[in-house]
Amino acid sequence: MKNCLLIVLGLLFLVMGGCIEENGNGGEQTEQPPIDRESKIPADAVKITPAMDFYPPILHSDEYEDPVPMLYPINTAGAEDSAFIMPDGNTLYLFFTPDVEVPVEEQLLDGVTGIYVSYKVDGIWQEPERIILQDSGKLALDGCLFVRGDEMLFCSAREGYTGVNWFTAEFEDGEWRNWQCADFNPEYQVGELHITDDGRELYFHSPRPGGKGGYDIWVSENADGEWQEPEKVEVVNSAETDGWPFITQDGSELWFTRTYMGTPAIFMSKKVGGEWQEPELILSQFAGESSLDSEGNIYFTHHFFEYGEMLEADIYVAHRK
Repeated sequence: MKNCLLIVLGLLFLVMGGCIEENGNGGEQTEQPPIDRESKIPADAVKITPAMDFYPPILHSDEYEDPVPMLYPINTAGAEDSAFIMPDGNTLYLFFTPDVEVPVEEQLLDGVTGIYVSYKVDGIWQEPERIILQDSGKLALDGCLFVRGDEMLFCSAREGYTGVNWFTAEFEDGEWRNWQCADFNPEYQVGELHITDDGRELYFHSPRPGGKGGYDIWVSENADGEWQEPEKVEVVNSAETDGWPFITQDGSELWFTRTYMGTPAIFMSKKVGGEWQEPELILSQFAGESSLDSEGNIYFTHHFFEYGEMLEADIYVAHRK
């Protein structure tokens, strides 16, 4: 069975850090006519519901309500993935692709696959809008985003660059602008990441040497504007794949995804006396890439599988009691 957290973007989720630039330049968003993302969903696609789910997510904590899928227009019959909720709970970023069976190289050409944002207005989530992070007429496949304040980090396979690279963008005048290569040391092999709210620590997953197997979670400290040599977050790593870290605003909890009984699951480690503790299983069975708002509600990706094949992906939420 394919790793469901890698299937949508394929190669994008193994990011090695540093930019290999051919002829790319920092960008300014140029106006592009929007394409209705749902127009690209196959006409015969069937929206999967919890009642149709062969492997629903399993909750292992009594501190949360049972997880439920977010309502339309967040979830569609396409694939919604990689949710990132802002602390106030009113801004949600996500990745969308209309058909999980389409190869990555064709997703690049469909005009709708990419990063989206939705805002909650009067308690109702609005239609997600695509965030354009490339010059008009140039191709890019963007994903694995992280937002802190007015700065975005995202990975991208795009014209002018070799392979997949990390980029930054700045939020100015209501738009994301000034995208350019991130300055990670390529030797760190930085995969999906989270920077703490104070900007002092960078957590990321990586297959770099010295880990326990698969992906492991590493942390790098910022000293005088430079990310230092990473260290393993020993207690949360295992022989399984451990990755997709998320740190709560107060820095007291590390949430991450681990392969558990053959499928992705969400674990949480608490920091006590400055040390991370043995992680606790929170959600299992095709549950991954957790993101929390300031109230502790868990937003995560759930993939629907049948006979070993992924049918669809949705964003779920487990509300804190």
